[in-house]
Amino acid sequence: MSELADKAQSPPPASPKFDASKYAFSGKSAGIADIRSLSPEDKERLLMSGVDLDNVGRSGSYLQVDDKSVHCDTCDPNVEILDITEALRRYDGLPDYFWNAVKRDQDDFTRLADQETLQGGYFMRVKAGMKITEPVQSCLFIKGEAVAQNVHNIIVVEEGAELHVITGCATAHNEQSALHLGISEFYVKKGGKLTFTMIHNWGEKVMVRPRTVGIVEEDGEFQSNYVLLKPVESVQSYPSIHLNGPRAVARFNSVIVAPTGSLVDTGNRIFLNAPETRGEIISRTITTGGKIIARGHIIGSHVPAKGHLECKGLILGNGVIHAIPELEGTVSGVELSHEAAVGKIAQEEIEYLMARGLDEDEATSTIVRGFLNVEIMGLPEKLRQTIDKTIQESEKDMF
Repeated sequence: MSELADKAQSPPPASPKFDASKYAFSGKSAGIADIRSLSPEDKERLLMSGVDLDNVGRSGSYLQVDDKSVHCDTCDPNVEILDITEALRRYDGLPDYFWNAVKRDQDDFTRLADQETLQGGYFMRVKAGMKITEPVQSCLFIKGEAVAQNVHNIIVVEEGAELHVITGCATAHNEQSALHLGISEFYVKKGGKLTFTMIHNWGEKVMVRPRTVGIVEEDGEFQSNYVLLKPVESVQSYPSIHLNGPRAVARFNSVIVAPTGSLVDTGNRIFLNAPETRGEIISRTITTGGKIIARGHIIGSHVPAKGHLECKGLILGNGVIHAIPELEGTVSGVELSHEAAVGKIAQEEIEYLMARGLDEDEATSTIVRGFLNVEIMGLPEKLRQTIDKTIQESEKDMF
């Protein structure tokens, strides 16, 4: 990676005061032997996070509760799915991938993740040329109170292959306090394509500190979809993607709602490190009383290259949205652009819909749903319906 990339990896400090000693990294949770033994309420939380415990329409699954892997299999011989500890043992420590994109000393949380005992996570790899039609799912579930989960995930999409990963991160319905540390490293080889959809469904006292870096080679493509609609104490994440080969592409789509008490400091960064690369960051944020810091950073260092960043925020109630779009070109000829807007629902839009027979609440709800449009993500129909249902259920807390 370039010196510029090294300098820019760490997210800016914006998180609340953090005390890791409040959480137990191991030994406190009894875990469970079979995730299918979860209560109906917890299964519903997972379903609303995109995780189907019956494995319908999935090419494989990795399921973890607290610090224990409870299910790991694949229905497709072209997809390899292993618990990360098994992958490290089988492949001599995965020297080309493990702590290769994310640096151990990137910040306090990567150092903490490196220092504490590794507690699972997954290794996924798709064989060269194989296009996996049905998604693979992963579930990182926290069931114990004051539990810290320290996981490390690696995905490798070999040359010319395609994979969609749906990952649901959630806590049990009656557990609220927890810490999630998640290191994720993505490697998309020449001509490969990775779509990564993450749905967060945490509790109101959960601290979330994922650290993610991806590397995309020539003609490769990476797409990230991120959905957060439920209360959480604090999320701080800033996934970075390096487009290192000509014609590589990266897209980030985010849909975020922050209720009262939530602090969501999130963003995306794309490095256009080769000619004819393209990057796009689209975020839709709504605060209903919480604080959102919506970041975006595109760095163009080769030409021709194009990047576009779009950050739109809607304030409902007394929350705060702080949008920070950044464009950084280091060579003449790079094309970077951005749009950013933060505001309220325009009264004329409500009146327009009311004139067509809706009452004010229905008009407002229609506008909000249109604003949080998830069709831009290109999700499987069933998953899109699940997210639409979650948005619908969340509406009662928005007004």
